[in-house]
Amino acid sequence: MALGGARATTAVRKSARFTQADVRAAVAGLRGPVFFQASLREYTSFKIGGPADVVVEPADIEDVCLVVQQARARKIPLFVVGGTNLLIRDGGIRGIVVSLVRLRAIKEEPGHVLYAEGGVGMPTLIGYAIKHSLAGLEWAAGIPGTVAGCVVMNAGTKLGEMKDTVKAVHMVNLKGQTVDLEASQIPFEYRWARLPRGIVVGVSLQLKPGVRVEMEKVVKDYLHYRGDTQPLAMPSAGCVFKNPPNDSAGRLIETVGLKGARVGDAEVSTKHANFMVNRGQARAADVIALIGKVRTTIRRRVGVRLDLELKIVGEA
Repeated sequence: MALGGARATTAVRKSARFTQADVRAAVAGLRGPVFFQASLREYTSFKIGGPADVVVEPADIEDVCLVVQQARARKIPLFVVGGTNLLIRDGGIRGIVVSLVRLRAIKEEPGHVLYAEGGVGMPTLIGYAIKHSLAGLEWAAGIPGTVAGCVVMNAGTKLGEMKDTVKAVHMVNLKGQTVDLEASQIPFEYRWARLPRGIVVGVSLQLKPGVRVEMEKVVKDYLHYRGDTQPLAMPSAGCVFKNPPNDSAGRLIETVGLKGARVGDAEVSTKHANFMVNRGQARAADVIALIGKVRTTIRRRVGVRLDLELKIVGEA
C-alpha cells in the first residue's frame, strides 16, 4: 500500500464524525474520477472488501495534495489502497479511499535512475527497465503490486527486495505538501519501511546497465518458478504470514496438514500453504476465520506464533 508511517493501514486522521456533505466538500475540485459508495473488491488482488464512502483516483500529484488538504480541513479519514498484501473487511472503509492508479508516469534520469509515480505497476516498471537495458528489478518478477506499495512494504522475493534499489521517495505529507526522502533517511525492515506518515507518490530507483537478453531470461525463469510454486491464477494477497526465524511459514502450515483447508470460499492454497486464495465468493470474515484456524493450530502443535504479513483493514 501507498500510505507510509504507523503501519501502512493508518489513516491521515483517526475516525471522526463527519457528514456526507463533508465528504463531498473534501473531494470537490478533483480532476480525477470520484466514486461514491464504491465497492473495494476491484481495488485489491484478493477481490474481497466492502464499500467505501467514496473512492477517488487523483489525476496527478497536485490532485493528491488537494484531497489531503481538504480531508484534513474536515477531519475526514483518508486511506490509500494499493499493493497486494491487503484484506479489506466486509464493512468496508469509512471516509475517503485514494487509489493512485492514474499516477503512471515513468522517466529515465541521469545515472541509470528510473523515476516512477506511485501508481505504476511493478510488471510495467520491470518491462520498461528491460526495454531500456536497466538492471536491478528482476527480483520483482511476478509481483503485481504498485511501486508505492512495494516501497511501503519493502516487498521482496528470494532474489532481492525493494530497499536494494530505492534511491529516494517522493511523498505527500499530512499537510498536503510534497517532500523528498533519500533512501538513507528510511529505515527498511523485513516487509516494512519506516516512512513518515503520508502518501508515497513517486520513487527514484538506482539501477545499473544490463544486457537485455540476460535480464529477460532471469525474469522469464523466475516467472516460471513462481507459476509452478504459487497460485498466481487465483485471487490472493500474496504471503499471509511472515516467515519465522530460520523457518518457512508455508512449510509449517503444510506440516500440520492444513493445505487445502477452507472456510467458505477462502482456502489455504494447495500449491503454496502460505497463500490463501479466494475461490469465488470469499468474504473477509472467511479469510480471518481461516487465519485464526491456521495460527491456533500452528501454535498448539508446533509452538510457533505466526505473525501476519497480510494487512487487515476496515470495519467488520
